[in-house]
Amino acid sequence: MRNLKNGILKALLLAGATFATCTAAQAAEKGLGVYLLGLKGPLAGVVPAPGVYLQNDTYYYQGGTGASGRLPTGDSIGVGIKANAIVDLPTLIWPMPQEMLGGRPAIAVTAPFGRQSVEADLVVGPRSFDTRSTTAAVGDPLVTAMLGWNRGNLHWNVSAMVNLPVGDYREQSMANIAFHRWAGDFSLAATWLDAELGLDISGVAGFTFNGANRSTGYRTGTEFHFEGAVSKALTPQFSLGVAGYYYQQISDDRPRLGVDLDGYRGRVAALGGTASYMFEANKTPIVTRLRVFREFHAKNRQQGTAAFLTLLVPLHTSTQQGQ
Repeated sequence: MRNLKNGILKALLLAGATFATCTAAQAAEKGLGVYLLGLKGPLAGVVPAPGVYLQNDTYYYQGGTGASGRLPTGDSIGVGIKANAIVDLPTLIWPMPQEMLGGRPAIAVTAPFGRQSVEADLVVGPRSFDTRSTTAAVGDPLVTAMLGWNRGNLHWNVSAMVNLPVGDYREQSMANIAFHRWAGDFSLAATWLDAELGLDISGVAGFTFNGANRSTGYRTGTEFHFEGAVSKALTPQFSLGVAGYYYQQISDDRPRLGVDLDGYRGRVAALGGTASYMFEANKTPIVTRLRVFREFHAKNRQQGTAAFLTLLVPLHTSTQQGQ
């Protein structure tokens, strides 16, 4: 039991800094949402020990709207969307040694890049788009600030993320990694971690506020998201659990004049599993995590399968300073 507890605490030191970043094929305009559903799961409420960490998330998505489903693309509408994407999300994380309001602050910067392919049965509207588009590009960078606290087994944090619209946006393409709009997300996360039992219960809730796309004039409505996960450490290195998310727009999208979306709001839910494994390379502990989700209950957005492969590496920590 002592080895199990020590292994869990070491994972806690490393793996508590999962930052939400951008996605491909999710919601609102062009099926794109700034907050990446499913990225936060176990240990979501934990801010790790002071240091510098590199987190790399490889994200895969495949889904569609069905033959009659529609998604807005600026002032045009795509019908019968099918999409797949693979996006890499390297993130540099810096939990600071100083305290702020009794908690530990941290900042992170994410620079996404990847490939997306979108196919539509029909595109209608004043703009001319190909019914099949593929792009490989650099997305919008994101900056995240976080402040976390803990009391006994309870860990919680608040975070704010800003999407900077400077990525490689393709105006005449249905496929895009970049969003070409300012957006901000504000989230609250909490984790109940019982190291004796190896039990982790985590949840995250937040809202995303979107500016208008500077090219199309399209403004995505305000979005609500919730993620939850329960996992159990089976050994000091390996844990297994279940996870899910729910997404709902709480205000309508606003396109340019001439396109009537009739109160367009997106919604989706998903359930899946999560597994993590911690190992050492040259005495450096490394955490890997796999998450797979299957979406359902979708409305006005795509429904499909999402998967994440996460690698978290400490580049420098306070524990290393003392060695």
